[in-house]
Amino acid sequence: MEQFLQQLHEMELFGKIEKGQIGAMLQCLGAVAKDYAKGEFIFLEGESLDSVGVVMSGSVQMIKEDVWGQKAILLSLEPGAVFGESFVCGGGSDSTVSFQAAQNSRILLLGFHKVLRTCSSSCIFHHRLIENMVTLLARKNVQLMDKMEVISKKSIRGRILVWLSQQVQRRGSRKFTSSMGRLELADYLCVDRSALTRELGRMQEEGLVLVNKNEFELLMEA
Repeated sequence: MEQFLQQLHEMELFGKIEKGQIGAMLQCLGAVAKDYAKGEFIFLEGESLDSVGVVMSGSVQMIKEDVWGQKAILLSLEPGAVFGESFVCGGGSDSTVSFQAAQNSRILLLGFHKVLRTCSSSCIFHHRLIENMVTLLARKNVQLMDKMEVISKKSIRGRILVWLSQQVQRRGSRKFTSSMGRLELADYLCVDRSALTRELGRMQEEGLVLVNKNEFELLMEA
């Protein structure tokens, strides 16, 4: 339990909240930890959400499917990320996206709608939790803006270059490992997997990038 609370204490959602108070907050919010196998859906599009998810381990993808079953990955969420909050905090709207475990994942489910109500035992921490959630929502909006920048490029190479640039700027290194495999990256870029592989191969031949599975190194100068 101590290790579990320490992990939560280090997450932004619980920032500036004393570790000793987190246990009481989890009880107040009806927190439940669940394990999901790779490919298993956590929340489905059209579902009415009353909880938000916190990624404890593994990774989760926010996905959107059209009426023909074609899938687009909107966001890839790593440990510490929160998801579903837009629908819970937005008045209980039905989810317009699905959330799927991209790896075997442990998810902490919180009844976050309870945060919006006063609580005699820990309301002061509810206010801090709301402030932290607003910060996380703002960051997710930036991530969605990054996605819009990617798909605004018409060519596959243009989308790859924008994505590479974003990763390098975010990580502060030209060499990085993506949590997304080739198929997932193709879905995120909204391109065909085979076309993506061919274009990455051409870019590597031209000395623009080094690629080894999901490891990338940007070689071209800005």
